[in-house]
Amino acid sequence: KKTLSTFGFMDSPTSPAQNPSSVHAHSIISSLLTFPDSSPLSIVSSFHRELEQALASASDDASVQESLVDRTLQLVSILLESTKRSFRKRATAHNSSSWFLPPELTVKVFSMVDTKSLMRAAACCTMFNKCAMDRFAYAHVDLTTATSQVDIKVVCNLIHRAGKELRSLKLGSLARPYPSDFNPSLVNGPFLSTLSRNPDFIGNRLKSLGLYNIRSMNHNSSFEVLSVCSNLTDLRIVGLNNPFMHLFKILTEKCRLIEHLCIETSQLLSTIDTVKGSHLIKFVTNSPNLTSLRLIRFRLTDEVARILAQSSRTLEYLNLSRSSTINGRFLRDVRNSCKESPLKSLIVRNCLKLQEKEVLELCNSLIKGNFKSIRHIDVSNNRGLVSDDGKRSYKPKFPLEKLKEERSDVTLVADFPSPWSVKHYPVCHEEDDEELRKIEMMEDDASSSDEESSEDDLG
Repeated sequence: KKTLSTFGFMDSPTSPAQNPSSVHAHSIISSLLTFPDSSPLSIVSSFHRELEQALASASDDASVQESLVDRTLQLVSILLESTKRSFRKRATAHNSSSWFLPPELTVKVFSMVDTKSLMRAAACCTMFNKCAMDRFAYAHVDLTTATSQVDIKVVCNLIHRAGKELRSLKLGSLARPYPSDFNPSLVNGPFLSTLSRNPDFIGNRLKSLGLYNIRSMNHNSSFEVLSVCSNLTDLRIVGLNNPFMHLFKILTEKCRLIEHLCIETSQLLSTIDTVKGSHLIKFVTNSPNLTSLRLIRFRLTDEVARILAQSSRTLEYLNLSRSSTINGRFLRDVRNSCKESPLKSLIVRNCLKLQEKEVLELCNSLIKGNFKSIRHIDVSNNRGLVSDDGKRSYKPKFPLEKLKEERSDVTLVADFPSPWSVKHYPVCHEEDDEELRKIEMMEDDASSSDEESSEDDLG
């Protein structure tokens, strides 16, 4: 009504009797709303005829006629917008009465969906939009499901909306980006270094952080964001490049509450011995809550693998899959010395140098009653195990039946598809969610070169 008054169609409804034009406008609109049913074609013809007559009788001046046409368009636009507003108001009232959840529970549901779905819900109706603007709805910001790369401004806006309620943040994509996809405005390593100085980013409230294939995440400054996330319990980094040991230094100093850590490297790293891996060892040894550790495609020596398995008093799950350097020698020490170890699951899938004889010795040791805490071991390999003669073995003779009799509480997974099989075994474990399975099986050029170099070493 206020907008119509601006164009002279009606004045304030509080005093219609004082303004005849207002009464006239009400009468015209009322007649329009009670217009009898008629075919659209008939209405269009009538309107067109009346408008042409008005233009013909208005003036011979073209500017006057253009003004009349513009005014007509404005009035039609006002009527259309007013109708849409009334429709949205009715839809909101209908949704509020028919939606079975109160606003506080609706916000709770919104906080559980990915951010893309939340944005879609916010566009549905006014009620959903209002709930979607609640800070708690942005407690878990997940931008990994976006169909296109996310702009930095979008991330900053979502962090601002969440404020102190932000608990989980996922950035990037599980799909490896092409080198030609670089765009400086997208989320990248340098942006992460500035995130710690963003006043809207309250890092000490964050419990979970996921960084997936983020470009230029190979500088020390990229990990400075972790220095303000002192209460992190779950950290996942995919596509890590050098210098990765600086990461473990920061984690040891700033993130001592981590319970679950998953890191996957995207490039061929140098072999990590006890010297190069000192910060990694220190982190695992001094993390009082660490229960799950996944180091995918890390070129660890067997000595480092042994230390990781033995040094923690809380570690229950250890996954060293796709290491091209581990041969299984560390299993000898682990099975004999881990009498009081809390380790329940040991995963060494697709470790190209893993030797058949080391796994066999592990099986015999389990049958004798050693390694009492272990419940699940996975030595599956799409390339088979290394036999004594240096060839690949796809049918190793393990005493599985005897193991099942003596240690029914232990599950040994040993799948070795034939070299002619195009279908590889499915990666599955009770602690591996869909995202973690994708991370472990992620393929790229770096992994191919990794395998080739490992094959050269074996030859």
